Amino acid sequence: MNSEIIHSVVLIGAIGISFLFSSSFFSQFDLQISAALFIIFFIMRKVLGNRIKSHLLESVIFTFVILLTINSTGGINSAFFFLLYFLLFSLALLLEPIISITATVALMIFFMISLPSGQSIKSLVPLFSLAFLTPFALFMGQAYIESRNSKFEIRNLSNKLTQKQEETFLFLSLMLKNHLKSIKTSIDNFMGDHELHEIKKHVRNMEGLIEKFEKET
Repeated sequence: MNSEIIHSVVLIGAIGISFLFSSSFFSQFDLQISAALFIIFFIMRKVLGNRIKSHLLESVIFTFVILLTINSTGGINSAFFFLLYFLLFSLALLLEPIISITATVALMIFFMISLPSGQSIKSLVPLFSLAFLTPFALFMGQAYIESRNSKFEIRNLSNKLTQKQEETFLFLSLMLKNHLKSIKTSIDNFMGDHELHEIKKHVRNMEGLIEKFEKET
């Protein structure tokens, strides 16, 4: 299954659970539960390291804790509602940019469902502001991915260039060393046309190998 779909489903589930949790008996222990989640997360990161899907786990924990804090301090009228703005940008950077749209739609639906009756339009302004912020989060997420991909391409090109240079130096070193050794032997044992012919042959071989190497590169 596509990772974007999996991440979207997991985050929507985390958002839904956080709203259900806020209206349950356990909501009075929100601070203790938030602290426990962070402790568990850091222990898992320390013990398991890169073997866990850290970005998805971070996103789920941050989403749950932020929504728990907002819902326990007034919901849409909470003084901590602005944390959702940072959450949307974080999700776009930690996961895929499209996740910011999925999270925004889920947040708006769950907040509207949980609103008490008789709310004025003015009280919904913070909620609708999420929809206006989402395109910026989407843009930043896409820009971050493009920047990261460019760094990978530059790194790969640099590695290929380094490898090519090493191959070139190795080729020239071995080729020149062998032929120069043969030429030196012919010069030391120079007796006439035969040795001169051998020297010319090695020179031609060197030129041919260099030309062949230049064409292949």
